[in-house]
Amino acid sequence: MEEKLDYKGFWDWFLTKEKDFYTIVEQRDQQAIEKDFFDSIALKLSQINEGYYFLTGMRDDSTAELILTADGEIRNVVFIEELIEAAPQLDHWKFTALKPAQDIEKVNVTMGDYHFTKENIFFYSNEQEEYPDEIDLVFVYDGNAENKDAITTGVCIFLDNFLGELNFATQIDTFAVVGKDQAQKELVPIEKLKDFLSWREREFTEKYKSIKRADIEEKFSILRATLNNERPLIACMNLPLLSYDAKASYPWISVLKFHYNGENNDGLPEKEDFEKLGDIEDKVIEDLKEKEYLYIGRETADNAKECYFAGKDFREISKVFKEIKDSNPKYKISFRIFKDKYWQYFKYYNNAV
Repeated sequence: MEEKLDYKGFWDWFLTKEKDFYTIVEQRDQQAIEKDFFDSIALKLSQINEGYYFLTGMRDDSTAELILTADGEIRNVVFIEELIEAAPQLDHWKFTALKPAQDIEKVNVTMGDYHFTKENIFFYSNEQEEYPDEIDLVFVYDGNAENKDAITTGVCIFLDNFLGELNFATQIDTFAVVGKDQAQKELVPIEKLKDFLSWREREFTEKYKSIKRADIEEKFSILRATLNNERPLIACMNLPLLSYDAKASYPWISVLKFHYNGENNDGLPEKEDFEKLGDIEDKVIEDLKEKEYLYIGRETADNAKECYFAGKDFREISKVFKEIKDSNPKYKISFRIFKDKYWQYFKYYNNAV
């Protein structure tokens, strides 16, 4: 089994190599950076957690910078922040958690024949009557927009650098990228995006600042359905919670998924797995009980069990889920966290409320 490493262990190891790593970065040889620096730290970081990515370069003539990034995966943000927080102070190094926001004048993305600058990217906002807190944006590329994948990728890289990785991942709920001929509203210069998002965030915070933990009776209902493969699905959902009128104050949905062998029970767990998985789920609920998370319910079907939570933040639950995953090697366990202000992920159950 691969040796586990903690944050201090990683930085203790890094200190034994930092002079060599600094020389590699200072020489700006990309092949050497990839082979002799990135490959080395990737191996060590994999012993802490999956999902670490990195960038490096000379911040100035005497300071190398190492930026750890989650590559847009929100569940890994807290582990990057914690690792950087544990970093030592070194004269010739700067360690940065997540790609920082840049001055728009310095953001210039080139992909083949495509160029993305503040001169050719615009935006406008769609207001949704049914979902008034949703930040739904359309980004407009003024150029050859025939290759939709290319312009979408280019705009996303531009925004990642302009807004900063964390802001891009958390401040926009949904977005689309279109060519100028497809725009349906007046175009707003992209340099005004930060001010727009800050305004919407202040508006949202003001609206929900007085709302405390959802004080709703826990009333779980058992629901049954049949999958397309004719196997049964059994759900246990807190239906009154799905009618909560301030869902947007708990915008982060977390899904913890367990895989088990239920082939002898039509995809449902055998008694031993049923009890063990129930104990694990109870522990998660208990660990999150006093924090800003709500337990919504669970689904069990087709050799998998999913448990659902809603939260005001995504950091603490990432740590709880990772601990559960690491301490229960018998089961293949995965989790994902995403923003869903109106809990549309559970709209299937709306008719049952």
